[in-house]
Amino acid sequence: MAFEQEALTSEEVSRLKEAGRLAKGDIIKMTRLAGSGHPGGSMSSLDMYLVVFSQANLGGATRDRIVVSHGHTSPGVYAALARLGHLPVDEVIAFFRKAGSPFEGHVVRGIPFIDWSTGNLGQGLSAGCGFALAAKLRKEHGHVYVLMSDGEQAKGQVSEARRFAKKYCLGNITVLIDYNRIQISGCVDDVMPVNIVQNYLADGWDVVEVDGHNVAEIYAALRRVRQSENPTCILAHTVIGKGVPFMEGKAGYHGSPLNEKEYPQALAVLGIEDDLQRYREQRKGTWHWQPVKSEAESVSSLVTGTPFTYSDADGLDNRSAFGKALKDLADKNIPEGRLISAFDCDLASSVKTSDFCKCSPDQFFQCGVQEHNAATIAGALSVAGIVTFFADFGVFALDETYNQHRLNDINKTNLKVVATHVGLDVGQDGKTHQCIDYIGLTRNLYHFKTIVPADTNQVDRVTRYVAATNGNFLIGTGRSKWPVILDEKGMPFFANGYRFSYGSMDVVREGTDAAIITYGGMLSRALSIRERLLKDGVSLKVVNMVCVTEVDEKAMAGLLGLKAIFTYEDHNPATGIMPPIGYYLLRHGYQGKVESFGVKDYGKSGDTEELLQAEKLDIGSMVEAMRAALK
Repeated sequence: MAFEQEALTSEEVSRLKEAGRLAKGDIIKMTRLAGSGHPGGSMSSLDMYLVVFSQANLGGATRDRIVVSHGHTSPGVYAALARLGHLPVDEVIAFFRKAGSPFEGHVVRGIPFIDWSTGNLGQGLSAGCGFALAAKLRKEHGHVYVLMSDGEQAKGQVSEARRFAKKYCLGNITVLIDYNRIQISGCVDDVMPVNIVQNYLADGWDVVEVDGHNVAEIYAALRRVRQSENPTCILAHTVIGKGVPFMEGKAGYHGSPLNEKEYPQALAVLGIEDDLQRYREQRKGTWHWQPVKSEAESVSSLVTGTPFTYSDADGLDNRSAFGKALKDLADKNIPEGRLISAFDCDLASSVKTSDFCKCSPDQFFQCGVQEHNAATIAGALSVAGIVTFFADFGVFALDETYNQHRLNDINKTNLKVVATHVGLDVGQDGKTHQCIDYIGLTRNLYHFKTIVPADTNQVDRVTRYVAATNGNFLIGTGRSKWPVILDEKGMPFFANGYRFSYGSMDVVREGTDAAIITYGGMLSRALSIRERLLKDGVSLKVVNMVCVTEVDEKAMAGLLGLKAIFTYEDHNPATGIMPPIGYYLLRHGYQGKVESFGVKDYGKSGDTEELLQAEKLDIGSMVEAMRAALK
């Protein structure tokens, strides 16, 4: 059990103090050797690290979790863990910030007991809320410790996370703030005043203030608040550069290592041997310690159920088909203990998660208008082994939360993002809500897969696929009702034996003269364009690129003999499907005509058809443009 004894013994206090003295020498050495790093804050946070890492329950399936939000204090984390026996001291010092080394400039998963890769300030508390939520959903007793800086308390996402933790009664989370009152540009009160204590109290948290360099006092506070049913903030009053008098209280040591003159003076004050030359020689070699593999925790195999098949008579839009598939997944899995969660930002009726909320209220999390916080909590929850959906409008699901999803991707989460309102199809809400850049954004994220289904049947099957497949996915459903795609016999194309396979392109109609490659709501229009061109004797092949960032080599090979290839999308063509298609055609020496048709500027406010006409993407304009291109 963690924090079981009433207080630290005098021997334990002495051991931690000695570990702190040695660790401060390690911090000074590693930052001096690397020529960069953050020694000041590492030294002011060090005593908190030593107590938490030595006393928390860090083993077993129901272990405590630790998030270091101010990841730039990595020297303090590494030094504390090394002096407590969890990392090799010499390798930590020698290989800090060396390319390829596990001891990076900001903390990352894979380092013992570090549950979230950080560095982007202000996101750590949201990640901690995700882990605390996972423990509650699993009915586990593990506690979550989030260590933070004082400067990042000015970030809006921190406020969002505080409110979420209180709303969902996350008494299993404790925040420890290194209140050294210094950040890069000087005193926190001069850079941006923040009433830290009052803000936490106002949002319903308990607050405890301690001397952040008194390990016995830190321990006592942590032991006391661990029994609280309320989320708690421990404000630790500290001194930047603590232990080396000429560093103490100086903003210059926030992010700068000691120079040649200062370095030996600091070691002398600490009573530490200057053996830097030995570490210089060691740095020329390589390290032996290896981090653990950082993947999302395994989840129980979900039962995906039997796909629903729709016709136009059902009058359903794609986002509703997603909502129905999500509810069906919940019905078939949650009662059996296979957990699925869904996050909403005050749009449940629009993004169609309302039915999930009704059938599984304990797994539905209403975050209000707090997209940044929701994106990070959802990501952390997915890392903790719970299949997690985050549904929102495109501009909020991705554009607004890009940085949060970038950090999710770095953490290799298992998140399913559903963007319901994308493209000019959003219509009368206008340019601020017409998301015409989402494919380009997710293409920047190395581990995200983006899928834009063409109709309700494909949406249903894609939703079930991503729920049962590990990794980060973005599904673009669109807003409007799009026709059910039929095969040449008049049967639903994406049913009757159709099975979604990631990376495949669907040849919906064959053709011998040219091809049009499209996706989503434009596929039905492409089929209408094909019918019009048939009257001119033009045989147009129609290809659905549902996995919009992936080129299907086999399908593309079947296009190389055609005299023209067109891409057609409700998206910025510069960042949509044209780049991967164009790259493929260049590599294969394609000699025919290539043209891209897409949204060339921000749209107006009007219905979908009006907006497509303004961009010359309506069926009539496309037929004229393609006739001219094929002459």
